[in-house]
Amino acid sequence: MTVPSVSRRDRKKAATRQAIADAALQLFLERGYDQVSIRDIAEAADVSTATVFKHFSGKEALVFDQDEDRESQLIAAVRQRSSGQSILDALRQHVLDTWPAIGAHPQAVEFTNLVNSTPVLLAYAERMWTRYTDSLAAAIADEFGVDHENLACVALARFVLEIPVLARGRQDRRAAVGALFDILTHGWEPPSKSPAP
Repeated sequence: MTVPSVSRRDRKKAATRQAIADAALQLFLERGYDQVSIRDIAEAADVSTATVFKHFSGKEALVFDQDEDRESQLIAAVRQRSSGQSILDALRQHVLDTWPAIGAHPQAVEFTNLVNSTPVLLAYAERMWTRYTDSLAAAIADEFGVDHENLACVALARFVLEIPVLARGRQDRRAAVGALFDILTHGWEPPSKSPAP
């Protein structure tokens, strides 16, 4: 299978888009979301405000610039998994391949604080999470030939999307991700007490 080459024009568009997103995030982290205008972002990225809007639907989208890519990668993990690989194993691998790098990013804590302290960003993130849940549930349902509203598929999608949140802050995040997927795979078992020393 050959990978289609990306044209020079597309590379330039992607570079401009990334420069705008990087400039926006830097300004948001320095000044706070509400204190930064689209004009400020355009000036920092050395583009026109029209160029900003050509690449992004609005200010919130600048914060979540990789939203569409993340959603399509999540769906691809289900639809393009290896022959014989279960959906849960494919999603486990996807989370392990993508999430630790995001969580380990040097600006991850600042980014999380920015989103959590800005109501409009929290609302946007919740809408994005709901869309991811719906898209993932639909992809899972399609694999089994059932309705997109199938409760088992919706529940699995929602639980999988919670795994990075539940594993955040754990000393060994990869092990926590594995343990959470094990619960989904094998079912919940009551925890056992550690023997007293």
